[in-house]
Amino acid sequence: MMHTILKKTLTGIFYLLVLPVLFSCSFHPSEYWIRVNQIGYPTDALKVAVVAGKSSVAFQQAQLIDVESGKVVFTTHKREEKGAYGPFSHTYRIDFSEFNQAGKYRLQIGKTQSPVFTIHETVYQGTADFMLRYMRQQRCGYNPFLQDSCHTRDGYTLYAPVADGTPIDVTGGWHDASDYLQYVATSANATYQMLLAYQENPQAFADEYLANGLPGKNGLPDVLDEAKWGLDWLVKMHPKEDWMFNQIADDRDHAGYRLPNKDSVVYDFPEGRPVYFCTGEVQGVFGNKNRTTGVASTAGKFSSALALGHQIFQFKDPEYARKLYERALSAYQLGKGKPGPCQTAPGKAPYFYEEDNWVDDMELAASELYTLTRQKNYQKEALDFARQEPVTPWIENDTARHYQWYPFLNVGHYRLAQQTTGQYKKELIAYYKKGIETVWQRAKNNAFLQGTPFIWCSNNLVAAFATQCYLYRQLSGDQSYLPLETASIDWLFGCNPWGTSMIIGLPEKGVSPKTPHSSLAFLHQYRLDGGLVDGPVYTRIFQSLKGIHLVEEDEYAAFQSDLSVYHDDFGDYSTNEPTMDGTASLIYLLSALAKPQKNFTLDHGGIIRGDTQEPSIALLFSGHVFADGAQEIISVLEKQEVKASFFFTGDFYRKPAFHPTIQTLVQNGHYLGAHSDKHLLYCSWENRDSLLVNKQEFLQDLNDNYEAMKSFGIKPQVAKYFLPPYEWYNRQISHWAKEEGIQVINFSPGTRSNADYTVPEMGNRYVSGEQIYQSILDYEVQHEKGLNGFQMLLHIGTAPERTDKFHRKLNALIGELKARGYAFKRVDELLKN
Repeated sequence: MMHTILKKTLTGIFYLLVLPVLFSCSFHPSEYWIRVNQIGYPTDALKVAVVAGKSSVAFQQAQLIDVESGKVVFTTHKREEKGAYGPFSHTYRIDFSEFNQAGKYRLQIGKTQSPVFTIHETVYQGTADFMLRYMRQQRCGYNPFLQDSCHTRDGYTLYAPVADGTPIDVTGGWHDASDYLQYVATSANATYQMLLAYQENPQAFADEYLANGLPGKNGLPDVLDEAKWGLDWLVKMHPKEDWMFNQIADDRDHAGYRLPNKDSVVYDFPEGRPVYFCTGEVQGVFGNKNRTTGVASTAGKFSSALALGHQIFQFKDPEYARKLYERALSAYQLGKGKPGPCQTAPGKAPYFYEEDNWVDDMELAASELYTLTRQKNYQKEALDFARQEPVTPWIENDTARHYQWYPFLNVGHYRLAQQTTGQYKKELIAYYKKGIETVWQRAKNNAFLQGTPFIWCSNNLVAAFATQCYLYRQLSGDQSYLPLETASIDWLFGCNPWGTSMIIGLPEKGVSPKTPHSSLAFLHQYRLDGGLVDGPVYTRIFQSLKGIHLVEEDEYAAFQSDLSVYHDDFGDYSTNEPTMDGTASLIYLLSALAKPQKNFTLDHGGIIRGDTQEPSIALLFSGHVFADGAQEIISVLEKQEVKASFFFTGDFYRKPAFHPTIQTLVQNGHYLGAHSDKHLLYCSWENRDSLLVNKQEFLQDLNDNYEAMKSFGIKPQVAKYFLPPYEWYNRQISHWAKEEGIQVINFSPGTRSNADYTVPEMGNRYVSGEQIYQSILDYEVQHEKGLNGFQMLLHIGTAPERTDKFHRKLNALIGELKARGYAFKRVDELLKN
């Protein structure tokens, strides 16, 4: 990260650079202010604003004003007084979560209004792609923003097993922040975060740019283009199995404002910049030295990014993926051989990345290598590393040295928990919870629910913490920390003392940084769209830093305090410099938020239950060999005016005897979907993680299923929900399907409806029609949410050996459940949005 010490006095150009005040909320004439998430709130999400004043604020209610009509559409009396915080003597939390009508609004108290914000399911859609603008702008080598190249002669070796000054090709990657240094630590983390964002949320990303970053489509989501840019550079930085480099350049780079393609800084040799080898020992070519004791922190980050890259690209580019696989393994071995942190090397100034931890990096690497190899030793080693650092240390401290504990989020706990079951999984989830509870104890008494320390890059910590809350919620289903998670996200988008979003240009018409610390912005007023700025620091930190000089009048002077400061100013490198790794980390969270905020239940990536807040049920019927119940099922559904969902194999669709049934279902408006072509068993019954098909076999079978559906006018884009054969699958199957735009679903567990295929010869496994019927009604009574959102699986036909056909009870079942208040929907309607 650049924390540039300015070499000349800027006072003389001050008046040329002062920008007009664009938003009146920066200098509000009233005695109190209303802070909101300026990008908005998903319809069914928590919605909280903060009212903050310099004196007591007398109010009992807040009104929501529809911007278009100017009318009051909602009034809330939910106000929670929180006392003093930062520059404010009085603060209040205003909860308007009950209101869920889409539109544009302002919150008003007396004559004071908030900025405009949106309420809609899609408020976060496109935001992850927006952040990629900054990543492309940070590219080294060919820079698509400048449409020119920079640092093409990088570089020459330092500390390597060859003579210092030996040329080596390491062109590429990203500039770390507003300087032009490059670090493996931040670059590998950024690469990993983008790969994970795509793997888990591919639907959040578009294809609008080419691999070189220029506009165009190349058949690859833009996030993968960007991640591959990082992977390509990482491979260069680990060119041999026993060679690994840590950084390019040092703080001699901090020689004033200049564009990267105009960089004229000369190091020890006329051409290129120094490339520091990972020795595992103390480094520093001048008087300042780091405290390196190993290489594991860098090696672990290398390994995890390359291993995940292999998972993503193994079918897109097998030869390339093989190279990633080999380097992932060799990097991990280097980390095991030299445990300990590998810090960046300082130059003439005492600033460097003082990373002290490394077991988190090795835990994540081991977890990813287990996914690649299925070798149990990696999983065991990952768990051993996890136990050495259950909670990321910054969480338990209110201060830290620069990047002392990095990454700020330990994704290893999440990835390892996804692979484990039982007590091991509970243990890892408990680690996340302990950290979250620690922050909650610091946060619960202030109105912003802010509990992360105001050290350098505090916004990166906020993004990391919000992500940890999200991952914990996904793993555990525990919603108790959702207010804390939401408040952290809201903080980044304007619900903070300064009332500004911390992401440049987002939202487009909101308040966000206009004068970031950057040569591109300072010299040419280029916009750095998508960059997450460092964020507020403790006032004591700001006052202790060297070379800070505000260029403009402080538009946020009224909101600075003895606690913390933030300046939207070219000269403040401590709070207003965007960083590449922080931006990339937020891409993952925003891609997750871009998913519909529905109360769905998932298992191994498949949706197994819809919104439990709505008394709706989707009837699912599967078919492969038999269809003896078809006529009566169709008749009952027509009589009851119910639409259902039918999932058939390719064999079923192709069988001429079943064509009249399929045509009637289509004509009657039922949902028809895929159930595999040949009813394959995808994974072992004994070990669900053990695949019995590879990706090519899976996709071929799935595509053949959809091909058979086309003759009935059923296209994949209107049949995106897929019921796996045997209702048995794993996360890899779900991911492969999702890459094709297909969402795996399964039946909701708890009743015996799916056992309607059993026959008496099965002995104890046989379930009679009456038992099935009663299990459904019993479940409805015994569970708080009843059958809300249930996906109830039955079969359109069963073997002749079963004479107690459950479809004969279908009419009675639908009638009874209707009487209990349930509506029946097609599965696409149940899971709409």
